[in-house]
Amino acid sequence: MCNPLTPAAYRAPDTGPLDPEAPPRKQYPPAPEPLPVPVMDNHTHLDFPDGTAPVGIKAALDAAAAVGVQGAVQVGCDLASSRFTVEAVDQDHRLLGAVALHPNDAPHYAARGELEAALAEIERLAAHPRIRAIGETGLDFYRTEGEGLRHQEHSFRRHIDIAKRLDLTLQIHDRDAHGDVVRVLREEGAPERVVFHCFSGDEELARTCNDQGWWMSFAGTLTFKNAANLRAALAAADRQLIMVETDAPFLTPHPHRGRPNASYMVPYTVRAMAELTGSDLAGLCNTISENTVRAYGSWT
Repeated sequence: MCNPLTPAAYRAPDTGPLDPEAPPRKQYPPAPEPLPVPVMDNHTHLDFPDGTAPVGIKAALDAAAAVGVQGAVQVGCDLASSRFTVEAVDQDHRLLGAVALHPNDAPHYAARGELEAALAEIERLAAHPRIRAIGETGLDFYRTEGEGLRHQEHSFRRHIDIAKRLDLTLQIHDRDAHGDVVRVLREEGAPERVVFHCFSGDEELARTCNDQGWWMSFAGTLTFKNAANLRAALAAADRQLIMVETDAPFLTPHPHRGRPNASYMVPYTVRAMAELTGSDLAGLCNTISENTVRAYGSWT
């Protein structure tokens, strides 16, 4: 579930990604070697606290640009973070945005009788020209159960409808729910552009995405030792349908797993993708960048 800082609290510090006074597990890792061709981080949460001090939007994007990550998609997952996203995309041209109610938050809005009003506000926020996606939305069978699943699925269907009517990309959150996510997309009719954020499926889901033309966005989880299913999925994925993300501040790639994540960490994952697929690094970066622009449009 979302637990974001307010925009005012987030913007006040401008400390940069490294804080030498932080405890070791709260220190941001050192910057990786820059990529030879720039890419974009297509899913990050700049409003989420993780290190000992919040990092300003400009500082975070400057650190990313220094290693070849030239832009990012800031993602909302409740009303507060979606409002933050609309403010953030106006502050820095290197950001695009996505707004939605996270599937684990939808049941809480429903329990308060506020789900439809919240969805209406998401649609209003999505009208901003630099909001290019509805997300993250989908299904999560790991943290929600019982009656909450019904509200989750209703919310997912409503987000699909909003994305289609506004001609926006749909960013999918799919945790332990692959079959049901695909079922709902097929029943509703998927939007023209669909991205499986933090792809968590296996080779079978990757082949389904290939068939449907749905993008698969790989995060630091690809580098984890227990992620054989993700490596098999990447091997099966159509290269024209792969992207990269951080889901920062979560899912920091190996060898820094457990420490705070940020967009400047993308090169660790891209290099792992190149190694696993036997790809030329510069060529893979070009492909990822082109795929990301096709999914979200231009940053300029």
